[in-house]
Amino acid sequence: MTNAYSAFIPEIWSQKLSNMLQKECVMLQCVNRNWEGEIKNQGDKVKIITPANVTVSTLGDSNITYNELTPTSQELVIDQKKFFAFKINDVAAVQANTDIMEAHLQNAKKAIEVVQDSYLLSMHTSIQAPNIVGGDGSPVTLTKENIYSYFVELALRLKNANAVTSDKRPWVVINPKIEAVLLQSPEFISAHNVADETLRNGAIGRVAGMDVLVTTNLVAISNKFYVLAGTNEAITFASQLAKIESLRDKDSFSDLIRGLYLYGAKAVNPTALVKMVVSASAE
Repeated sequence: MTNAYSAFIPEIWSQKLSNMLQKECVMLQCVNRNWEGEIKNQGDKVKIITPANVTVSTLGDSNITYNELTPTSQELVIDQKKFFAFKINDVAAVQANTDIMEAHLQNAKKAIEVVQDSYLLSMHTSIQAPNIVGGDGSPVTLTKENIYSYFVELALRLKNANAVTSDKRPWVVINPKIEAVLLQSPEFISAHNVADETLRNGAIGRVAGMDVLVTTNLVAISNKFYVLAGTNEAITFASQLAKIESLRDKDSFSDLIRGLYLYGAKAVNPTALVKMVVSASAE
């Protein structure tokens, strides 16, 4: 019998889910994907070459000397492997509406985004002491009176690290609890009042020159939040929806659908990341 799942073609749905995963996810807007094509073509890792700094000298009477440039390299490894797998009973399939497969893929997308966002937010462990506001032993307590000054401090740390330029606009990721405090700050510029510049998708506005994005995936760790800020040059990310396939369950009247999603990230320029350690118990 023809049902809503009979139109499931793995190649088509794989492309649909891939397209879904390119949109809306908060942290994917805060990274670069410069090396993704290299990974898809070469395998599960790629060597990233970082050019060496160039020294400028004063020209005098002596001969010009040449500095030998030695670029550095690091590897980006696709080491995160996630899958989803679900069973569709024939009876449920017969009763399903025509949009049910799309709904299942939307739920798969949401589930992938949770682990993906959490993984990218964990990049805060790469941040060095000069780029940290607060600390594990002395987390910041945010109030509507002081929150703006703390975000100014985050922006200042980025600028002192030479991470912010005219073409590298910074971002900051917070959760709804911090958002509730920020919205009470008179210095916060809401998205409705940001003129002449396009904010990232889902950004609620701007503070201290940083686009503000909100995610529920920034959760408490040991009663602290690690608020992350930076530019898209800091983290490189690559992913691939390796496969979606369907098969018949030999032990029941059901179809089995499963998908494999591979991804990895690296803080290739950790100086372009800053974090603020915030007390999760503060109101």
